[in-house]
Amino acid sequence: MPVGVPKVPFLIPGDEEASWVDLYRLHRDRILFVGQEIDNELGNQVAGLMLFLDLEDPSPELEYFLFINSPGGLIAPGIAIFDAAQIVKSDVYTICVGIAASMASFILLGGTETKRGALDHARIMIHQPISSFFRAETREFLLDSDELLSIRKSMVDVYVQKTGKSVATISQDMERDSFMSAKEAQDHGIVDGTGETCQDFMVKMGEQLRRSEELRAGKEPKMTKITNTGFSVKGKSDSTKDFRDAVKKEMNPKPKHSGS
Repeated sequence: MPVGVPKVPFLIPGDEEASWVDLYRLHRDRILFVGQEIDNELGNQVAGLMLFLDLEDPSPELEYFLFINSPGGLIAPGIAIFDAAQIVKSDVYTICVGIAASMASFILLGGTETKRGALDHARIMIHQPISSFFRAETREFLLDSDELLSIRKSMVDVYVQKTGKSVATISQDMERDSFMSAKEAQDHGIVDGTGETCQDFMVKMGEQLRRSEELRAGKEPKMTKITNTGFSVKGKSDSTKDFRDAVKKEMNPKPKHSGS
């Protein structure tokens, strides 16, 4: 098991050398990754991060950058990430950096329109939802099939809305594993651009990261106000003893000696 938080080198535009940034720091700057098979844990992590960061700072200027390299996975966690991207107040960039197959392509589709991209050699695959029927009893099979048909209809509706293609076209594409190049995915309306577009996305991400760094570097320490005393101290700078002594002194001033 690795010790500590994984780090990646990141070169901020204008800096001479790349600095090593831990992945949790990137999360704080709304740079997120779907880089494995989509399961319940990953779905909860990514969707939870997006909702938490949106509640913490709902400013629309802070945009999300979601990088995708995944073979797909479970339906429900994928839908959770997709829905989270729809309800946050900021725009969401989705960028395929390897493969976005099955539910991963559905998440890729869920980015803000004009802000979905795929690198030049990325691959995108769409198909209809599947389930392991062969292990189910007949009754479970029928219930499962009804649910899958309902999910399939919902997904077709989303693809139609996001891509502008007809129901017949999307339904035909989902009948089998339909693999596409980045350019084909752009023509299909799943992404809005390829290599050069993604370079523009990266520039914007670097600018946002740089602004965050400058805010952290120039942030003034918070002042803690003591109620009804008119006295303020730097809450994180002073020790507890100094803090208590200062409050006691303020609350119990020395008596003034009257002149003779």
